[in-house]
Amino acid sequence: MEDKKLSSLIQLVGIYKHFGGVSALEDINFEVGSNEVVGLIGDNGAGKSTMIKVIMGVHRADKGKICFKGEEVKNWSVEKARKCGVETVYQEKALGEKQTVWSNIFMGRELSNRFGFLKIKKAKEETDRIMKDYIGFTSKAITPDSFVNTMSGGEQQGVAIARALYFNAELIILDEPTTALSLSETKKVLDFIKKIKENGRSAIMISHSIYQLYPVSDRFVILDRGKIVGEFKKEEISLDGLVEEMYRIATTGHLSKKS
Repeated sequence: MEDKKLSSLIQLVGIYKHFGGVSALEDINFEVGSNEVVGLIGDNGAGKSTMIKVIMGVHRADKGKICFKGEEVKNWSVEKARKCGVETVYQEKALGEKQTVWSNIFMGRELSNRFGFLKIKKAKEETDRIMKDYIGFTSKAITPDSFVNTMSGGEQQGVAIARALYFNAELIILDEPTTALSLSETKKVLDFIKKIKENGRSAIMISHSIYQLYPVSDRFVILDRGKIVGEFKKEEISLDGLVEEMYRIATTGHLSKKS
């Protein structure tokens, strides 16, 4: 059997987090494997946001450890998370909407020559390649010079994902990436998420919609009141079965006995 430690990208081991007297996370043992998409599920207040912020380094755990590629990383922080290749695509899309696609791709990481002058032509050429190779943009209506605010919500998410892939993100966190999108735009985003795996990277997708999580995830982790209460590989459970388990947790606080 393959050594699980070697195939693991990131691990949270025995993580606890409190805010005052409130327990937000309790004994969290969670991992994402290499080239794996994990769907993180739970109602409001389940602890999803807190857990993701621990992974991002925004919140420091009160107890427990974080390992990256099998090695414990002491004093995990935002800087260390980014250095390890953890990137987040936020629900708000975090793009400069009045800027062009190429300037968004290279924002804060501008291409320049040894004299400090921007290599705009090179940046535009790279942007064109990035959009085609990483995400599969084929529409001639979208060019490196297109302004982000002229693009649909799904296309904007595609730009954010492409940027993360280009800058060697190993783990992309997708925080409710389809919120307020139409069905057609949601499909675009789900197709972009599939591209993450095709590019050999990993992702955590957070969504209130199991119906959107199911097609793109390899594994599902269910949070409830700060604890992991269920975990399923896709081949172990159908979509209907996952919906039933979520309903059972919401009403009884427990999985079915067969799980």
